[in-house]
Amino acid sequence: MLAVSEPDVSPSVLVPVGQTGVHYEIFVRSFADSNGDGIGDLNGITNNLDYLKDLGVSAIWLMPISPSPTYHKYDVTDYYSIDPEYGTMDDFKRLIYEAHRRSIAVIIDLVLHHTSIRHHWFQESAKGPDNPYRKFYNWLHPHEIKARKLATRDITADSGERNPWHSVKGSTSPEQYYGMFWSGMPDLNFDYPPLREEIFTIVRYWLNDIGVDGFRLDAARHLYREAEEPKNHAFWEEFGRVVETAKPGAYSVGEVWTRPERIAPYFRGLKANFNFDLQLMIPEIIRREDDTEDLIEFMAYVHGAFANVNPQFIDGLILSNHDQNRIGSLLKGNLNHLKVAANLLLTLPGLPYLYYGEEIGMLGMKPDEHIREPFLWDTRDQDRQRTRWRRGTYTTSQTVNPLARQQADPDSLVNHYKQLINFRNSHPVLNDNLSRLEQTGIRQKGTVSFIRRSGNGQRVLVVHNLTRNPIEVVFSPGETWCQRVVFATALGSSVSDNRVLIPGYGCVVLE
Repeated sequence: MLAVSEPDVSPSVLVPVGQTGVHYEIFVRSFADSNGDGIGDLNGITNNLDYLKDLGVSAIWLMPISPSPTYHKYDVTDYYSIDPEYGTMDDFKRLIYEAHRRSIAVIIDLVLHHTSIRHHWFQESAKGPDNPYRKFYNWLHPHEIKARKLATRDITADSGERNPWHSVKGSTSPEQYYGMFWSGMPDLNFDYPPLREEIFTIVRYWLNDIGVDGFRLDAARHLYREAEEPKNHAFWEEFGRVVETAKPGAYSVGEVWTRPERIAPYFRGLKANFNFDLQLMIPEIIRREDDTEDLIEFMAYVHGAFANVNPQFIDGLILSNHDQNRIGSLLKGNLNHLKVAANLLLTLPGLPYLYYGEEIGMLGMKPDEHIREPFLWDTRDQDRQRTRWRRGTYTTSQTVNPLARQQADPDSLVNHYKQLINFRNSHPVLNDNLSRLEQTGIRQKGTVSFIRRSGNGQRVLVVHNLTRNPIEVVFSPGETWCQRVVFATALGSSVSDNRVLIPGYGCVVLE
């Protein structure tokens, strides 16, 4: 593949990323195979940018693409290269170029918390205390580990490793290194200034030399132990300054899973963080067809905590991702329920993320390989792009209607997503990912309602019917300004006499 020039689209087209639009997460290995080797690759994504543009996404987030010994590539061996399984750096530059031509930003997973044990930093560090790379990682003698009561850690939602100190095989040194995920992923030592500067050099390289538009930050909460969490906040503030100086308007979104008040300080340095608690609540209220979780009250509390730290926070909304059971399986493939999930995701205030295949109802339950199965472009006999690195266990042509068939069906899930995203992209309030949530006086069973207000004062009322039956929703005195339905997902919606009729599983937007 020939090298390409820098994107010919002005950076202003893509800046600031995240304040508008919908993002799409891609596990490259499973998305689209361009060369017939059975493994998804960067050229496979490039070949399908028109599909993503038609779907309406404004940015793609690529799970790790750097060289790695594992299938998922979250243990990097070289921060400056592309894994040969996925292609070349020229392939990646071409992807960026073609994405920018379509006004699609490119965000990459940046795994800074740890490296692979095969990374040359660790290979050098393991040679002994006198090696210049020794302090890139955290090493302690077993006696010191015991004295400081660091030998074990509590299992968390993102790591089941209870014994995080590991010995180097074949080494005569008694010192052990810290790896909170597993022995193959040694944690980096962010107290060491030379390591920090190496990290910032990597950041500048991807933003300026390669041209990416931002980063998703893996394990952002775990650079330091929980007892030293303020050090995490300080690092990400410094990180944010480096990113903004290198490429003004570049995007950053963190993986920080904890209570809202403890997520909030990360917004000092990161522009967005994912809302994992919301992801857990949505399938519950959809299955029960009633807002038993007080979804909007909870979101108001969360957003209040975030705004106290950074009024310009971006709430990253997800239904599932590469670490969580797929929403398709959580809702047992029920098409009506999946459409309600899409309605909520794409109308709530914040920045919606689609996990690849969510728009066609892909299925998957843990372990992780089963939630990262191949995307179904067509039936198996017709599918020239389907990856073959593993056969689908949950998602097959028998369990999920492939994209090609859904595109021809106006009532399909993918066309429902397209309808929602198209309207969202066209509406000044819904497309404002910084618009803020206001609660309504509506308290009818089987409904979810909220107001979104932009900084310029524009506002809309959004009402969801979670049930199969039509509901006539009566406005409270605070919603009498609502005069007309500007968008409805189902035929038969109407407004009159301070009330709105919403068909089963429908959603309306009113002005």
